[in-house]
Amino acid sequence: MPYQLLIDTALPPTMLEMLGDTCQIHLLKDALQDEALLGRIDGYLTYGHPPTDGGLMDRMPNLKVISNFGVGVDHVVLADAAARNIPVGNTPGFVDGATADMTFTLLMAIGRNLLIGDRYARSPEFTHYDPNLFHGQEIYGSTLGIIGMGRIGRVVAKRASGFEMKVLYHNRNRDEATESELGVQHTSLNELLQQADFVTLNMPLTPETRHIIGREQLLLMKPTAYLINVARGGVLDHDALLEALQNQWIAGAAIDVTEPEPLPRDHPLLAMENLIVAPHLGSATRQSRYNMARRTIDNLLAGLQGEELPSRVG
Repeated sequence: MPYQLLIDTALPPTMLEMLGDTCQIHLLKDALQDEALLGRIDGYLTYGHPPTDGGLMDRMPNLKVISNFGVGVDHVVLADAAARNIPVGNTPGFVDGATADMTFTLLMAIGRNLLIGDRYARSPEFTHYDPNLFHGQEIYGSTLGIIGMGRIGRVVAKRASGFEMKVLYHNRNRDEATESELGVQHTSLNELLQQADFVTLNMPLTPETRHIIGREQLLLMKPTAYLINVARGGVLDHDALLEALQNQWIAGAAIDVTEPEPLPRDHPLLAMENLIVAPHLGSATRQSRYNMARRTIDNLLAGLQGEELPSRVG
């Protein structure tokens, strides 16, 4: 008898192959209209990160496991899951390198005016080389401020060493082992913002980090500095970012994540030339996505069978 599996959106063929015939799959939008079906659900695989709270969990009294495709689980109310003894799995460790690469991709693209230059090079206006155009910020030898020196932040710092960047970081707790290993320097949030040429956000979204960068923080940054967000959209106040870009408090920003995601198509941020917006590509490599899929399925099957999850949150 196959397990009854709930998914929020269609899964890619790779994940379906990994599941084989172990599960009978049901879509969330259909199941929400069928209480009897919800009552039979054994496992819930969140692929598109829908909000998942105790109210939904209570409609699935047979639920044994929630398996999330990705590291961030801010869309799942973990306290509600814990209160109901429902283990939650995620995919840590498989996205660190790819997300660090994306951080540097955005950093270099915004710092060197790559997208503005690309648009200009394709336009009718580009008729001769002009050395006065599109001067950006040199990455080599500049100062990088990393907010969130966790797994991904440490890999970003390693990338920065190849550019001989001075690396500052801010965490709630100082990490002396990382300082010794990577030569990074712990500092307060305000000092980091005032000194850095590039500020990268690489922390999880929690109640403490929500809007950690707002109007006050953006005003502290250099007018020549750039902000890069490859964390979660909610760590950055979008209204404050719009104001900062419009008034040139900072030189520019590059974001891989937004809140909401995607932004409404008429959102004023999308019209800003000094902003790069990517569609959440941080872990979007073939290798990372395959490994994430494998761990998501392994977590799911372990939970369904009453075994310890290979990657349990908390």
